Amino acid sequence: MKQLFHLFVCLCFISAAAFAQTKDNILPAAVQIKAATQAAPAEFRDGAAVLGYNSNGELVVLRKGTNDYTCLAPDYRTPKYFAAYCYPNSLEPFMKRGRELIAEGKRKDRDAIRQKEVADGKLPMPKTPTTLFAYWGTLENLNKETGEMSDGKRRYVIYVPYARAADLGMSNKPNNLGQPWLMDEGSYKAHIMITPPLDHKH
Repeated sequence: MKQLFHLFVCLCFISAAAFAQTKDNILPAAVQIKAATQAAPAEFRDGAAVLGYNSNGELVVLRKGTNDYTCLAPDYRTPKYFAAYCYPNSLEPFMKRGRELIAEGKRKDRDAIRQKEVADGKLPMPKTPTTLFAYWGTLENLNKETGEMSDGKRRYVIYVPYARAADLGMSNKPNNLGQPWLMDEGSYKAHIMITPPLDHKH
């Protein structure tokens, strides 16, 4: 029994240390804003709203927007994959619902849940093609002055709900050629993926 108690105490300390370590990765708000807005086209960066993390690790509004774009700062809990996103505000209900379901421990079920909510008219999705911009790299290669990553790469995701690859004249298989292809075809979140070759930084 004493050994089990000691093991429990050790695990508690390990968990606390791991939590502290991840919270140490939370960057100052100004740096998060710089990193987040790097995902957006240059002309949208200054006016975009920015969601990021406070000192408690909670997702909050770091900056209110003056245009129709929202940028999401990289998640401090995944420093090995430091990704920022920016998208029109019409996609925020879809993105927000995904975050809520993950927080509820329903990551595996989130697509099925959102699909039903879209079908039931409870979750709005844009009716016209809508682009999400992604920018990712690693925390260790982040320039905290500019928000840029020396190993930064980009991806463009154009949501076209219920589209079929054949109707768009494109493949439904991924490639590393920078060619567009359709992912999740026929579904509520069908989207065109465009990923510049991974050895191309910008």
